[in-house]
Parts: sequence; C-alpha cells; structure tokens
Amino acid sequence: MMKSAVKPKKALGQHFLTDMGVAARIAATLDAYTGTPVLEIGPGTGVLTQFLLQTHTPQNLTLAEIDTESVVYLRAHLPQPQPRIVEGDFLTMDLNELFPGNGSFCVIGNYPYNISSQIFFRVLDYRDRVVCCSGMLQKEVAERLAAKPGTKARGILSVLLQAWYNVEYLFTVSEHVFNPPPKVKSGVIRLTRNDVQALPCDEALFRTVVKTSFGQRRKTLRNSIRGLIPPGAVFPDERLAALRPEQLSVDEFIKLTLIIEDIRKNQGQ
Repeated sequence: MMKSAVKPKKALGQHFLTDMGVAARIAATLDAYTGTPVLEIGPGTGVLTQFLLQTHTPQNLTLAEIDTESVVYLRAHLPQPQPRIVEGDFLTMDLNELFPGNGSFCVIGNYPYNISSQIFFRVLDYRDRVVCCSGMLQKEVAERLAAKPGTKARGILSVLLQAWYNVEYLFTVSEHVFNPPPKVKSGVIRLTRNDVQALPCDEALFRTVVKTSFGQRRKTLRNSIRGLIPPGAVFPDERLAALRPEQLSVDEFIKLTLIIEDIRKNQGQ
C-alpha cells in the first residue's frame, strides 16, 4: 500500500493499523482456510488486505467498507485483479445474498471499537455458515468474548459465542501502532466453529436466560431469573440457583434453560 491520503474518521471509529508485522499476524489467523471465501470488514486502506491476498485469491476475498473515501482509495491502489469491494454497512448486509448458496465463509477485520459487539452478534446470526471469525478489537472486549466461567470478564457474548464457537484470545496489540492511537490496547481473537448443530433446549429461551441473568449479574440466579418462571414455582436445583451468571458454563446455562422449560410446562405456561 502507498501512503494513505485517507483521513481516519472518529464517527466511524477508524484507527488505521500502521504495523505491518501485526497485520501479517492477523491475516495468518486464517491460514487454515485458504480455500474458503473470506469477508474482511472495514479494510480501510488495505493494510490487512494486502496480507490476506498473499494466501487467498482475489476471487475468494470480499471487502465490506462503509467509508466512501476508503472505497475510492482501495479501488485505486489494490493490485489487479482486485477482490470484490462492497460499499455499505456490514451490520445491515444480507450475508446470504453476499455469499449465495450454503457454503462456509470466514470473517476477519480490524473491527471498529464502537460496533465490535454488534459485529459479533451479527456473526452469531450466520453461525451455520461462518466457520471462522478472527480479528482485532478493544482488548477488554476481546478478553470478554474469550472469558471462561468464574471470571469477572464473562458476559452475554462470552456465553452465546462459546455455545457455537471455540474462542481463543491470541495476542495483545499496543495502542502505539495505530493512526490515530486509541486510548486503549487491542486484542486479537479467533472464533472457530465447533461441532454443535443445535442446542438441546429452546434456543430463543436460552438467549433470553443468558441476557436476563447477566442483566442483573450481581444477583444469584434465584433472583435474577425470577421473572422467567411462574410466581411461587420452586426452582429444583439449589446449587445452580445460588450461583451468579459469570460462574456458569455453557452446559450449565443449557441445564438452566431446560429447568425453566420444565417448570413452565408443569405450570401450564
């Protein structure tokens, strides 16, 4: 890439990576998927793109960029043949339309801090097709996605993502390798699709249970999920009821969901 004339836009959460070594390491997180179509979110000036093109063909790479100035720059400076460049907001894109058929694809990016959680909720919507998702985001958020049971960082996305993906926190990136430098460090993670095809419980209720539990994360589950079961119903698992949400594994949240399903069924709801 030539030196960029694109100015980072605060409204878009743009922090352009300037360290080529870091960019190469991020691109390498998809080295096991060289034959799989890849969607890069927010390529900016193509710093990560140039390394993706070393291991993925242009025909297998799609760039989603909301910033018109960046799109113009990419079209002027990326080598020919170029990957497909789609101008628009990833959060509103129909990825099934972008990738017709039922095949798998990967997602990667130097994700804007201000929408990174929304991006991963969107990936969850396409979990049957997104076989791997990696990239860089705010360190605190990256740690949250990979957080294990019993850690304070564990939250809603930790559980929902880990139900469908193996989540790895790979490495930390200094704030000094960006233009402009963010106020916080970044973290690189990788999500690899696990073998789960369907949860053994109502998946909509599972999501509701997780969100409701963490909505009052300082309370024990006995109190935080009270609104999800009929008044006066007895919760049959005292050990589970005494825990706080960050202490539960995915399997324990599934068990909790099944218990609530059973209570509702017995109470005629």
